[in-house]
Amino acid sequence: MATGSATARGHEQARRAANSKAVAAAARAGFIARGVLYALIGVLSLRIAFSGEGEQADRGGAVAEIAQKPFGTVLLWLLGIALAGMSLWRLSEAVFGQAGPDGDKPGKRAMAAGRSVFYGFVAYSVLSYAAGDKSSGSGSSDKNSQDVTAKALDWPGGQWIVGVAGAAVAAAGIWIAVRALMRKFEKHLKMAEMSKKTRQVVAFLGVFGGTARGIVFATAGGFAIAAAVQHKPGKAKGMDNTLRTFADTPAGPWLLALIAVGLIAFGIFSWANARWRKV
Repeated sequence: MATGSATARGHEQARRAANSKAVAAAARAGFIARGVLYALIGVLSLRIAFSGEGEQADRGGAVAEIAQKPFGTVLLWLLGIALAGMSLWRLSEAVFGQAGPDGDKPGKRAMAAGRSVFYGFVAYSVLSYAAGDKSSGSGSSDKNSQDVTAKALDWPGGQWIVGVAGAAVAAAGIWIAVRALMRKFEKHLKMAEMSKKTRQVVAFLGVFGGTARGIVFATAGGFAIAAAVQHKPGKAKGMDNTLRTFADTPAGPWLLALIAVGLIAFGIFSWANARWRKV
């Protein structure tokens, strides 16, 4: 009984730590960092749409852009630490459940665990770049995608593996866009604390930004599926080349510009999450 009681107390103490102000602050810092990355990717995409400049419109391009600014290295350290905070918060959700009545569902915990790993990787790459490893945070997403696809296609059943992975990314993109259009994000925000005008602006940013983000993911997944079907690693595209393909449509640079503005909107929406997210 004593052992069981001590274990229960340990679990309760861990849960309180996961719900502490420190973890909440880490989550909010993470949302700010995510917003910075998406806003910069959107700005870089706008430059490509209207000037044809060769900036890298992905996370690596955003990191390189920050590094060129005054105190860029310091800013990258802050960005990486904030992203590590986002990873820590997602890990706490995976272990103890999310805020809300259905936060303990296994599916939500699994998604939180996946997000924790993702943000942990992003934080590591940014911090590595800040520490001097210039090949880390600023690597091309297109080259990385093609290299990984080429290796996977050489495995037994590689086409199926790449195809399933591409379908998963495409499905995730559609899921992101649909949830944005349905305004599912509102249940995670403290909407009652906003003025009517603020609620309208945040809702618009969430719908527009989330839909644009979902479209980018879905399109990238489609390219991975094409790489699998045709057994051509070069068909796989990272975020940079995925965004550039929007400018090759009949709509020309205007479609890319619309997606770019949507990504900027998602960045601003992330900053709204930093203020009003239930954590």
